[in-house]
Amino acid sequence: MGPDGTLAAAGAPLASRAPSGRPSATALVIGSGFGGLAAAVRLARRGYRVTVLEKLDAPGGRASVHRQDGFVFDAGPTIVTAPFMLEELWALAGRRLSDDIDLRRLDPFYRVRFDDGSHFDYSGSAAAMRAEVARLSPADLPGYDRFIAEAELCYRLGFEKLGSIAYDSLGDLFAAVPSLLRMRGWRTMHSLVASHFRDPRLRMAFSLQTLLIGGNPFAVTGVYSLINALERRYGVHWAMGGTGTLVTGLVRLLEGLGGRLRCSTEVRRIVVEQGRATGVELASGERIPADIVVSNADMAWTYRNLIEPQHRRRWTDRRLARGRYSMSLFVWYFGTDRQFASVPHHMMLLGPRYRELLDDIFRRHRLADDFSLYLHRPTATDPSMAPAGCDAFYALVPVPHLDSGVDWATHAETFRQRIAERLESTVMPGFSRHVVTSRLLTPQDFHDRLLSYKGAAFGLEPTLLQSAWFRPHNRSEDIERLYLVGAGTHPGAGVPGVLMSARALDSVVPDPERLHAHA
Repeated sequence: MGPDGTLAAAGAPLASRAPSGRPSATALVIGSGFGGLAAAVRLARRGYRVTVLEKLDAPGGRASVHRQDGFVFDAGPTIVTAPFMLEELWALAGRRLSDDIDLRRLDPFYRVRFDDGSHFDYSGSAAAMRAEVARLSPADLPGYDRFIAEAELCYRLGFEKLGSIAYDSLGDLFAAVPSLLRMRGWRTMHSLVASHFRDPRLRMAFSLQTLLIGGNPFAVTGVYSLINALERRYGVHWAMGGTGTLVTGLVRLLEGLGGRLRCSTEVRRIVVEQGRATGVELASGERIPADIVVSNADMAWTYRNLIEPQHRRRWTDRRLARGRYSMSLFVWYFGTDRQFASVPHHMMLLGPRYRELLDDIFRRHRLADDFSLYLHRPTATDPSMAPAGCDAFYALVPVPHLDSGVDWATHAETFRQRIAERLESTVMPGFSRHVVTSRLLTPQDFHDRLLSYKGAAFGLEPTLLQSAWFRPHNRSEDIERLYLVGAGTHPGAGVPGVLMSARALDSVVPDPERLHAHA
């Protein structure tokens, strides 16, 4: 890292040139999450001179890494479900993903533990999945087969056909209507699942996947059953060394294409002149001009805090406040001085309530007495994430965003203790006395550190009327030459979603030569 906070490859050119020989157009990318880095790689490959501006002292955004007492904690995403999208980025940079990243397919993908102590091991094996369904509810086997067929249809139409469309016009929406009708997109995820399964445990196991992208299964469209098909087709993988190795790899791709990354560089505002984004102003007062600006920052934060109100006809403060936002997260990262071999790499521990708890989180914005959690133990696969003989964990609990009014400064430790008690009484008896390092992430941190509106961890909730054309567009509807990628724009949250938002960007960002021709 250089004295100005940049990460630049030795000898890498920092200014690519257009075929004419004159300097290429410049692009600024705000934020170095997966969406921002993927967009930067694609823009650099097309000939843009790209600079990524990151507020934090290291790249990654929500996918940053905490290193503490010899333990490595991935702050956010831990599941890789679409390796082909990463392979595509590496290929654009003239490399192979396998040259830089060791991806390990997990089997099973994750374990779902129900409150009665029973469990369901979710995997990519058709035979193993049928055996798991039969073990819990033999009568639901025909329904499982029907669900698989329906999820596959949603994958083909919703992901392969519609996922990378930028929905830049009403024409894009009208063209998508036949596919939405075939997928019966008006149904919620849970109603789709419930039409095929009768056992309440299986209804939970096959609908909870939308929570991975910030959506309430009882509210988001059943089109997101495509997640089940995506996992089954391509597997759930772990990047050895942690998800942070993917971030580091993307930075190196960008550097190799002539781009640069500036960390500890917070953007105060996007400069707009005559309806066009012309650069940014940093918190330090520095102004950086650019031909285009791409924001990977939280969508609502971008419009509310980085763009002055007079430049926003569509995404006004009032409109943003009316949106339905995803839940937030409470995450406890901890390390132990012994290993807990009975805990798998990924485990969902469901509480006594399902729909009622989700209503508390998404509709009532109330912190309930009970909770469900996702327990991540990367050392089950990757010993490098902890000192020898130790385990690294994080326990992630979906909680309401900041409309709940919870003062997390005073409630965080109490809530952490409740998580510890839950783990002690279920899958990790006696673990508390072995905890040797600990840190917390609360909804307030999502707001203050990650600059997420309302502390919502995934931006707008992906309901039907907040998806596709109805979601904030990849090309800003308000400002020329401003573009958006990441969880808050189309197609939505999750690593595949934000990578696809960068792919969609390719269809609306002009080639750099055209910008010069029309300057």
